[in-house]
Amino acid sequence: MYFRRLRDLREDHDLKQAEIAEHLGIAQTVYSRYERGFQTIPVEHLIKLSLLYKVSTDYILGLTDNAEPN
Repeated sequence: MYFRRLRDLREDHDLKQAEIAEHLGIAQTVYSRYERGFQTIPVEHLIKLSLLYKVSTDYILGLTDNAEPN
């Protein structure tokens, strides 16, 4: 579920995969695998993305539909 949320959040913020990958310090191809569900996202990247998008990690993971961070 999280891979769909990753893509939706990125697109909602008008960002490209390469921009997110740069923010995380990884290759664009690695980030692409996160969005397609081919690779599990590490916790440290999940946290960085939740801070970037100002949403909770639970929202990214699909555990809640409430995007507000705690």
